[in-house]
Amino acid sequence: MIIYLRLLKESFSFAWSALRNNKLRTLLSLLGVTIGIFSIIAVLSAVDSLDRKIKKDVGSLDNSSIYIFKYSFAPTDVPDWKIEQFPHVDFEEYKMLKESDEDLEHVCFQYFTGRENIKFEDKSISSVNVTPCTYEYIEIDKLDFREGRFFNEKESNSGDNLIVIGYEVAKTLFGDTSAIGKDIRLYGQKFKIVGVLKKIGDRMISFGPNPDNTVFPNLNKIRSLYGENSDKFLPVIIVKPKKGIEEDAVKGQIVQKLRSSRGLKSGQINNFFINFLKGATDMLDNLIGQMNLIGWIIAGFSLLVGGFGIANIMFVSVKERTNLIGIQKSLGAKNRFILLQFLFEAIVLCVIGGIIGIFLVWIISIVLTNALDFDFVLSASNIIFGTFLAAFIGLLAGIIPAISASKLDPVEAIRSGM
Repeated sequence: MIIYLRLLKESFSFAWSALRNNKLRTLLSLLGVTIGIFSIIAVLSAVDSLDRKIKKDVGSLDNSSIYIFKYSFAPTDVPDWKIEQFPHVDFEEYKMLKESDEDLEHVCFQYFTGRENIKFEDKSISSVNVTPCTYEYIEIDKLDFREGRFFNEKESNSGDNLIVIGYEVAKTLFGDTSAIGKDIRLYGQKFKIVGVLKKIGDRMISFGPNPDNTVFPNLNKIRSLYGENSDKFLPVIIVKPKKGIEEDAVKGQIVQKLRSSRGLKSGQINNFFINFLKGATDMLDNLIGQMNLIGWIIAGFSLLVGGFGIANIMFVSVKERTNLIGIQKSLGAKNRFILLQFLFEAIVLCVIGGIIGIFLVWIISIVLTNALDFDFVLSASNIIFGTFLAAFIGLLAGIIPAISASKLDPVEAIRSGM
């Protein structure tokens, strides 16, 4: 074991000495590997950062959620004129699903509606997103609170005039003072604030309005003001199935209950749509995967060129040191010592180039993170992967030159080097 450790040490020493004695050649060789590793790690880091940003933007919303209403998220064969004749889902259907299906963990009733103006004393804010909902909404869209809470089941069912507001709404109307317990005006009515959400920031992708500029009034209070059939609101039932329940099973149960509730006969099409949010998130995952693949292909060419450059330099190095190889072998150096000597030289060269490439990515990530409202993350896994990849490229690029050097005949090597 000690012999092999000494062999590794001496091989590394020879390799490092060769790199120091040929600084210009080493620098030129490093460029190819540096560019290759830089390209791959930059692409992987960019895609990872984009993936994290997208998941952060949509991560609060449970992707198992199902949206039931008269429209479809995806293209459909049902003509638009027929869809417009479909009835809206209603509060009774929400209660029916909530009380009758054991496979559903949470059922929420919500209105899609336009933006409104919000007032507090002499201050006002325009174009605020309004999301009237029942108390179960907090179980489906995991909102984080800066202060306060969401309205509970009793308050929701009794139609109390309560509201939860987003960070930007609170900041505009109340500044740094607490908004809890204060009354704001919406739809000409006073609503008492029971919760203020934490800041979310800009979202790249969202399946709904940004909570920062959104208010969440008690839906039953809105129902008492406008009734059941106001054109101002589009009702939707949001369902969260229990874990482990298959999509087809949940869909079949919901379809059966709604068709029965609406008296649809066999042969009649469903006059409602069941929209799975998971389909949209799966599409995003596929997009991220495709971006990763394209990035690998592009960066792979750079790394391939760098590998060929290292192999070429190693062949030149073997040629230049043929005489030295002959002397070493005539003094008793084993073939494996010569092989490791050149193999280590190639690996060390590539690892140095890889580290420089990773360092450049790190510098750029800091600059982009500070310059843009976007966290460009260079993860530890990408750093480790880049280092091992550089070493692997060095191994591949140096193996053939190292084998050719180890097989040289000592007499011929000394003679050809004279």
